[in-house]
Amino acid sequence: MVEDLTNKFKEIEILKDEPLSNYSWTKTGGKADFLAFPSSFKETEELLNYANEIKMPITVLGNASNLIVRDGGIRGLTIILTKMNAIRTEDHRVIAEAGAAYIDVTKAAQKAGLTGLEFAAGIPGSVGGGVFMNAGAYGGETQYILESATVLTPQGEIIVLNNDQLDFGYRHSSIQDYGDVVLEATFKLEPGNKPEIQSEMDHLNYLRRSKQPLEWPSCGSVFKRPKGYFAGKLIHDAGLQGYRSGGAEVSKKHAGFIINVGGATATDYLNVIKHVQETVYHDNQVHLETEVRIIGEPK
Repeated sequence: MVEDLTNKFKEIEILKDEPLSNYSWTKTGGKADFLAFPSSFKETEELLNYANEIKMPITVLGNASNLIVRDGGIRGLTIILTKMNAIRTEDHRVIAEAGAAYIDVTKAAQKAGLTGLEFAAGIPGSVGGGVFMNAGAYGGETQYILESATVLTPQGEIIVLNNDQLDFGYRHSSIQDYGDVVLEATFKLEPGNKPEIQSEMDHLNYLRRSKQPLEWPSCGSVFKRPKGYFAGKLIHDAGLQGYRSGGAEVSKKHAGFIINVGGATATDYLNVIKHVQETVYHDNQVHLETEVRIIGEPK
């Protein structure tokens, strides 16, 4: 089948049996049967339509930051959009392709003197992932500044969805419900003072560096904030910081993070997540729901 894919899409980089640990921010994860890196809307559309035609399962990733891929890997075709990373500014808008790093979009906004995206200055995900998850930090969320998103539907149609069509909620958008693929996002911002924008971005990045274990591989914040609580405080109060399974450890710096201290597998991560959930529920009768996306097959 790989010969068929590579013969049909000679202009697209396609790898066979590629370890996703090479791409995930946790440095864990099994192999993708086929891993493709399209560089345009057209290439993404052609890949999706062909996979649908031959009934091959499809998984689309941004830059695999807030993600755990199980050790059995992903069947069918996996698409990573990091080659689709163009960013441009028009009037008070920043328009970015789905594979662009959210951090790079904030830099483009600052350079254009546009304010509103400062909250995302340290978010490690892609634009597509940011829309998919309604990514946010420090009181800001993607939904507050997103005007529209261009998506590829599971039926192979490219359409534009306005903000009110995306059903945004806490770490949620309608993209999760319908299986659309984000291709591009348009952010509507306000004119601002470039030095002030940069100062705010620097401040938020300082807070992030001082509080989060950025020196270790991780999937970012693992759990959603439960209503009326903070996940990190619940985990801290349960005495779980430093708890380890294999090479995966609850960070001693920030209890909401699970870090790869060396040789961790996705199974190690899942074991730590399960233990944290069970312990916090036992202590507080609060269920910690994962924010990190968990996909793929068990080994």
